[in-house]
Amino acid sequence: LAGAAFLAAPAAASAQDYTFALVPKAMNNPFFDLARDGCMAAAEESNGEIECLYIGPSEHTEAQQIQIVQDLISRGVDGIAVSPSNAPAVGRALQRAKEAGIPTITWDADLLEEDKALRSTYIGTKNYDIGVNLAKIVQEIKPDGGDICLQSGGAAAANHNERLQGIRDTLSGEESDSPPGERLTGQNGWTEVDGCPLFTDDDSAKAVQQLADILGKYGELDAYISTGAFTQWSDNAYRQVVEKYKDRLDSQELALVVADTLPMQMDQLKDGLSHGQVGQRPYDMGYKAMFIMKDLAEGKEVEDPIYTGLDVCTEENAENCLAQGS
Repeated sequence: LAGAAFLAAPAAASAQDYTFALVPKAMNNPFFDLARDGCMAAAEESNGEIECLYIGPSEHTEAQQIQIVQDLISRGVDGIAVSPSNAPAVGRALQRAKEAGIPTITWDADLLEEDKALRSTYIGTKNYDIGVNLAKIVQEIKPDGGDICLQSGGAAAANHNERLQGIRDTLSGEESDSPPGERLTGQNGWTEVDGCPLFTDDDSAKAVQQLADILGKYGELDAYISTGAFTQWSDNAYRQVVEKYKDRLDSQELALVVADTLPMQMDQLKDGLSHGQVGQRPYDMGYKAMFIMKDLAEGKEVEDPIYTGLDVCTEENAENCLAQGS
């Protein structure tokens, strides 16, 4: 598959009953590496019944992901688990899978509400709750509100739009009708500054540059929330930007909170370079996806959705907040 990276189960497992594909948004994202590890572990535990095909765009490219899904359908794999970069476009692709009789599930990110019947279930985080918990950490620091910038992933990524909705609803104190929620224009004292929300397309270099630009432009910004790890997984670059504002973080003049709890992110939290992390369990997503796909291939019914839980980490509980996760 052109432009895609590929990993398969060990060669020794050559007589698998089922071949299931786990399709991330991008292969250069350490968050998805953990899902890959869970997928491979499930394949190993299946005693040769399951082959895990971990395959996706080399970097976040919506069209490439669609092509990969279409190629997997043509290949006739036994099931496809996909984290949609562009929810409407992936929905159209999964319509083809349904017509071909290939069971599909989503993980990490879901389809739009009107397309959810095209997949059997969603495995992952209740994304709205990520936003709620990110916002609650900020509210603890800034109870009177202030100027805020929100940073997201892809503009068409349903999971990030649900997180934005959770943030905005919680900070405003008002429930909105649909993702990504209503822009903050003074509700409960919160106002989104011009130029935000920012869309990173899951590009870490772009995310860090956006952070640097906004902090440089708005010297008295009260809060910055990022809905994904892209802001922090380039550890050195993130540190170079944020350490310039360490005094503002220490005094809590600036509240900085980011989604996910990858190892480098937890080190940044412990070093006082963020105020909180709300983490998911990507390993569990990849692991469970394989066994759910097996159930579907065998004609069994499965629950929908299947939530894998959250870890809410702050400076106070950073040493043990992940103890209950994978």
